[in-house]
Amino acid sequence: MDVEQKPNVGKVANVLRDLGKHGQSPWLDFIQRSFTADGSLKKLVDEDGLKGVTSNPAIFEKAMGYGTDYDAQIKELLSKETLSAGELYEKLAITDIQETAKIMHPVFVETKGLDGYVSLEVSPYLAFDTEGTAEEARRLWKAVDRENLMIKIPGTKEGVPAFQQVTSEGISVNVTLLFSLDAYKDVLEAYISGLEARHAKGEDISKIASVASFFVSRIDGKIDGAIDKRIAAGDKDAEALKALRGKVAIANAKVAYQHYLEVKKSARWQKLAAAGANPQRLLWASTGTKDKAYSDVLYVDELIGPETVNTIPPATFDAFRDHGKLRDSLEEDVDGARKVMAETKRLGLDLDGVTTALVKDGCASFSDAFDQLLGAVAKKQQAILGNKLIEQETHLPGELQGAVEAALEDWRKAGKLRKLWERDPSVWTGGDEAKWLKWLDIVEERLAHVDELEAFAKEVKAKGFSDVLLLGMGGSSLGPEVIAETFGKIAGFPTLHVLDSTDPQQVSTYEKAVDLKNTLFIVSSKSGGTLEPNILKAYFFAAAEKALGKAPGEHFVAVTDPGSHMEDVARKDGFWKIFYGEKAIGGRFSVLSNFGLVPAAASGLDVRAFLNSALFSVKESAASVPPKENTALQLGAILGTAATKFGRDKVTIVASPAIYDLGAWLEQLIAESTGKRGTGLVPIDDETLGAPGVYGKDRVFAYVRLKAEPCPNQEKAIAALKAAGEPVVTIDLFDKIQVAQAFFHWEFATAVAGSILGIDPFDQPDVEFSKVETKKLTTAFNETGSLPAETPFAKDGVFAFYADEANAKALGSGDVASILKAHFNRVKAGDYVGVLAYVERDAQTRDWIQKVRLGLRDALKVATAAEFGPRFLHSTGQAYKGGPASGVFLQITADDAADVAVPGEKFTFGVVKAAQARGDFDVLSERGRRALRVHISGPLEAGLKSLAAAIEKAV
Repeated sequence: MDVEQKPNVGKVANVLRDLGKHGQSPWLDFIQRSFTADGSLKKLVDEDGLKGVTSNPAIFEKAMGYGTDYDAQIKELLSKETLSAGELYEKLAITDIQETAKIMHPVFVETKGLDGYVSLEVSPYLAFDTEGTAEEARRLWKAVDRENLMIKIPGTKEGVPAFQQVTSEGISVNVTLLFSLDAYKDVLEAYISGLEARHAKGEDISKIASVASFFVSRIDGKIDGAIDKRIAAGDKDAEALKALRGKVAIANAKVAYQHYLEVKKSARWQKLAAAGANPQRLLWASTGTKDKAYSDVLYVDELIGPETVNTIPPATFDAFRDHGKLRDSLEEDVDGARKVMAETKRLGLDLDGVTTALVKDGCASFSDAFDQLLGAVAKKQQAILGNKLIEQETHLPGELQGAVEAALEDWRKAGKLRKLWERDPSVWTGGDEAKWLKWLDIVEERLAHVDELEAFAKEVKAKGFSDVLLLGMGGSSLGPEVIAETFGKIAGFPTLHVLDSTDPQQVSTYEKAVDLKNTLFIVSSKSGGTLEPNILKAYFFAAAEKALGKAPGEHFVAVTDPGSHMEDVARKDGFWKIFYGEKAIGGRFSVLSNFGLVPAAASGLDVRAFLNSALFSVKESAASVPPKENTALQLGAILGTAATKFGRDKVTIVASPAIYDLGAWLEQLIAESTGKRGTGLVPIDDETLGAPGVYGKDRVFAYVRLKAEPCPNQEKAIAALKAAGEPVVTIDLFDKIQVAQAFFHWEFATAVAGSILGIDPFDQPDVEFSKVETKKLTTAFNETGSLPAETPFAKDGVFAFYADEANAKALGSGDVASILKAHFNRVKAGDYVGVLAYVERDAQTRDWIQKVRLGLRDALKVATAAEFGPRFLHSTGQAYKGGPASGVFLQITADDAADVAVPGEKFTFGVVKAAQARGDFDVLSERGRRALRVHISGPLEAGLKSLAAAIEKAV
């Protein structure tokens, strides 16, 4: 887009100044900081009799989107606070308006408030929102705080009542986008009604001004185009049509002016005038000539008359100064104007349809310009902030790139991003999604109360704890785990450990890893009713009591939602502190709430810096950042579009070693949010990259890289994938603290992906089904002293095999090798294999499961998920049961080397884990999944080694 030329300055004033002698005020349809700052605008006031200035998004886009006029202020503003593109634009625009208002104020004083105004438009996005328009008009009026300001409000059906309301409140308004006589009549009526309402309250109406911006040239553009088409088609009325070219817009304006004169004579207006009311003058807008066959000053020359304004674009301003003709043209041949209007109707030129379309087009045009403006501001902001922001780079195949661009344009045109921030559930399924969107605000909310977390950190440090042991599952544990693994032990603070398992060996391992006398226990549970945190609390509360020789409440902290069962437990047991979560945030979206921040603070992480980093991502994802610059939205569009249009529903997460654990958190976020209703994204974490040949065409690769510590092997593998044409999204972090940005970035992207998938990303129905099945089994144990009996369909040495009837029939009853071969023979292109191991998650078993899953991937050329139960039940388990039916699952259970009792319960941790495994498997089977369970008897290490060998042989 070319930058529009500034008007010339310094010439001897001529006809422009003399417009005032005919009662018309010339205003300039242009604003630019350098033009105001260098004295050029003042020269137009002094030499050409300029009486006012108007702005709109297109004008600001040209002013802010090019050059360096605004860079200094942008740098200054961003050094003080974190802003969205919209907030930054507004601060820049307000500065421009205030400086321009200062230059125009002498005119305001000289004309006693008739002229000297500067106009600032409410957001074009609000054109069809009455309440939103009125609210923004009030806010901008207060923010600019200049008596010679006019707020621009569109003359839409929704805008007019907003205009009437704010007029009654004493705000001066420029009503814009008026094309038809009927629309103008409605606006003039609203102005009078607003003044009357204010006057009836005994308030001053003499300081309110208004103009009605009546657009001109665009009407001729539409009508002339219709005329030309009919003439070209040989219309029988060709001569009559030709006679109307270039005349309808001016005739329309003249008829509108006659209505103004009639209303001004009315007793109703005279009463207001006697009280000091200013008339609402007609302002001729869109007065630049579009058709080169016409005079370049046509719409100035022909619309000169008393008590009017002409807001003139720069080129037309210069042209009129040079060769404009002064005369009282507005009231010439009014009868002729009416005849033109009648002839327009007779010839079926549909002026009403044209003006209706022009209002719609005008609103869309201003919205498009506002998008471009905000996009330009966002780009400058990103360039100035540099490495303070995480960066995202995409490498997509051509067809996917095109589809993503189409999705982004759909989001832009439909305003879906703004709807998302407005909590409109129609972005997703129209259900109860709005109840779960507090995560959008939580960063700023927690920053407002960060003193509480900092005080807590100081108290933890003062108490001298050596360890912090967090007891939780899923959303309560995975975020804190990322923090623990990423930042490690922070000097002067306790070491953060996260226990999210009911495996008795793992419980014992963690008990031995901490000093019970010097450990702070954080029991984390949103609902307070989740089985695992409750029994873990019971166990460690008893263990701490034994170690301390007294009630250990002072060593316990709860993080839970208000009114939960856990809150009651914490109060009853004298916990040191209770921190509350937000009921309107689901667990997997809760890492930037107290569920992530309390353990972070206890371990010594600078939570203020952490939240401030996250705030950058919040602002970069804001409603005011257009899709093309909104990287989190783009990520969501890529994931959703790749899955729905190209079958690429496996999201392979590759994270730098220093931030590797981010993948575990992402697994839950993506799987639990999207895997439902038979669709969704299947996250694949920690799958060491192979050569491009081992992958099918069902993947999107997400490379989350710590730029300062890249892994050479990952870099090489990613380069090979790009060269092979695989879709790769690279997200660069420049500092570990930017993990906070990554959290929000991915949360937002996941919400967007859910919209494109057509699901509610904030529920998790299939997780609940597993909980129900587990509850049935533990209840049965409490009643009978044992879990219900089960019979394997086959046995081979230390291995016993279990499956539902359909799966058992498909697998036969041979030896271990034949059963596994039959099972994995069911894997086909586009499937994935899930290895689900209900054993202790330690270095040895993690190494084992990685070798097994990579062997399966390379042999079968499919994605592989390597998971430990019951941890994954609160994570990827949702997608395995509710997502696409493309999973082939091998569940592994084993005898426990030793069991651990649960205080106050008949069942043990081993029984709970067994019940969870069986409940999980039952739901997989009920959903028709291809699932096989193998149980290992005897020593675990030997059993796993034999199983790995059998799997390798089978595939």
